[in-house]
Amino acid sequence: MSGASGMSGTGGADDSRDGSGTHCADDAEGSDGPVIPQRSTDPSPGALTWRPRPETSEDVPAVRRIHLAAFEGAEEADLVDALRHDRAAWLPGLSFVAAAPDGTPVAHALLTRCHVDDAPAVALAPCGVLPPYQRSGAGGAVIRALLEAARAAGERTAIVLGHPPYYPRFGFVPAATRFGILPPQPWPDEAFLALSLDGSTPPRGTVRYATAFGIS
Repeated sequence: MSGASGMSGTGGADDSRDGSGTHCADDAEGSDGPVIPQRSTDPSPGALTWRPRPETSEDVPAVRRIHLAAFEGAEEADLVDALRHDRAAWLPGLSFVAAAPDGTPVAHALLTRCHVDDAPAVALAPCGVLPPYQRSGAGGAVIRALLEAARAAGERTAIVLGHPPYYPRFGFVPAATRFGILPPQPWPDEAFLALSLDGSTPPRGTVRYATAFGIS
């Protein structure tokens, strides 16, 4: 993989790519709510309650299917597999799925180890939703639960390169202008975002991603 392709966003409603080359989508859902379970904002009687949870070994094939269906090509699915086998990047308990009421995983989001200079942080990427469940709130539910798990695990800073209108709903703000966190490549300031998970001021510096991202 090269450049920003596959870095983040949600393979969801629009499955679009902005000028930075990121996968982006608006999983159209409302404001913050309970992490587990979460109710879709769809007002119809059939609206679903999403149940985000950490992935298990049994979920691995389903996670791959989610990303193959959510994105064009296998890049994101291959990225997840590569990160899963990178002991320096993979963080147990920080790969989440959102399951439908019947238990079927329909959305996936992943946090892996990155660094701001030498300070540890986590990178949110990729995030994907099965096409029939896009714009249902599944993507937002799994991202919120994942970020809460990272807080509980003692992580301080999360980084995402993604769709500017989507990620501020989770608390992300422009990384460079707000915190002095710089991207490893010249990405748009409005798309390169950071979140303080513990309320402290994040470290300043340049982000280094795991090798699987192919970003130098």
